[in-house]
Amino acid sequence: MSKRNLLLSAVAIATFSTPAQADTLREALASAYQTNPTLSGAQAQQRATDENVVIAKADGRPNSGTSFSYQENFLRNANSFTAPLRQASAGGEINIPVYSGGRVKYAVRSAETRVAAGQYDLRATEASLFSNVVAVYMDVMRDEAVVELNRANVGVLSVNLEATGDRFEIGDLTRTDVAQSEARLEIAKGELETARSNLISSKENYIALVGHAPGELEPPPPLPNMPATPDEAVEIALQFNPDLLAAKERSEAAEIDIKTARGAVKPTVEAFVQGSYVNFLDTLGGNIPGADLVQEQSDAQAGVRLSVPIYQGGRPAAQVRQAQARSSQAYEQLIEVERSVIAQTRAAYSSWRASERVIQSSERAVAAGALSLEGVRAENSVGNRTILDILNAEQELLNAQVQLVTARRNSYVAGFTLLAAMGRAEARDLGLDGGVLYDPQVNYDRVKGQFYDFQSDPNPEPQATRTVNTTAQTADVAPLPEPTGRE
Repeated sequence: MSKRNLLLSAVAIATFSTPAQADTLREALASAYQTNPTLSGAQAQQRATDENVVIAKADGRPNSGTSFSYQENFLRNANSFTAPLRQASAGGEINIPVYSGGRVKYAVRSAETRVAAGQYDLRATEASLFSNVVAVYMDVMRDEAVVELNRANVGVLSVNLEATGDRFEIGDLTRTDVAQSEARLEIAKGELETARSNLISSKENYIALVGHAPGELEPPPPLPNMPATPDEAVEIALQFNPDLLAAKERSEAAEIDIKTARGAVKPTVEAFVQGSYVNFLDTLGGNIPGADLVQEQSDAQAGVRLSVPIYQGGRPAAQVRQAQARSSQAYEQLIEVERSVIAQTRAAYSSWRASERVIQSSERAVAAGALSLEGVRAENSVGNRTILDILNAEQELLNAQVQLVTARRNSYVAGFTLLAAMGRAEARDLGLDGGVLYDPQVNYDRVKGQFYDFQSDPNPEPQATRTVNTTAQTADVAPLPEPTGRE
């Protein structure tokens, strides 16, 4: 197995405590890949883009047509003694383009180039979807941990309030100490409700992207092949970022469009074959007694037609200038995308490295906070610390714990975002299970040579799954203890 495939295949180094039976990040990504409407819609859009090549090629292929008519001549000129009462006619022609000034050739090349750009766009859509799935996956894990931390904090503060009330009863503490404990408990309850609301939002976002509600989520695997420096990351991104590659293809297509536009002032040559047949249905010469006229006529021609544009009202020149302006725009957009990719890559690298350092600091802060709380409680028992000191130490420990789980989430999301910016977070990189990966080249190869007018695909059916039947998410916690009120 390659190093890239380790991204979602190894047993992870735990970020949070590991549940016994759980959903994995690999499963979430595979589900989103198979059922997300954004991705399936982008795949359909790419199939539509493939057809532009066939449409462009059609202008260089033979075309033919036929016509049939029947008419009744109910009013005839009095001097037209041989005019028929009715007639039926048929005609047909075949036109074969020989030379079109290069317009067909360059239109096909432009369409093919835009197909390549669309395939890169599809890769970018995959990477964006996977980045969002990773973010909501980590959001759920973070918010579950924050809910549990706040739930534990409420439990501790409830016990503190009980103990403070008991000591107040025997005169060891004052009413102020009890009020401080009550205030901190109520604030903690409010923070718990906020954390529960955030968890519900994260679960609903998970459903919207993945297609089903999250179960117990396993910690994700470590990210592989992370760059050592931001310059290394940028170098890889400039080679493999799909948005940048798509912009390059569009810039090339816009340049080809200029050549297509220049063909409007060039001669065109086509070969043709045409013919017609008329049957007067025995009514020709009906006004002349005893007339015996031929009741059928037919003719056929074949030749070569040369068309030379002389003056078209300035349209060709305007179309060339328009194509040049659009090519200039495409160049600028390419530079814009390149700038954006460089900035995104460097920012993601910085965020990832900063989050790694925050994790280290937070781990030390949690250890120090736990030791500090233990010491403050011991000192309070001998009268050297106040209840407020205990409450502050508990709050500091909670803050450090929340910062730690948040930093772990931010580090993983930033790292995956960095891989996406480097072009290393697409379906082909992740080794997803659950079936054959979608290859846009397969459809392009299928349709690019088709020329039959009456060949089409079956009417489409929705590929994405709906979430209307999923239940509203909750963030249940164990029942909270009710503190004993003290008057």
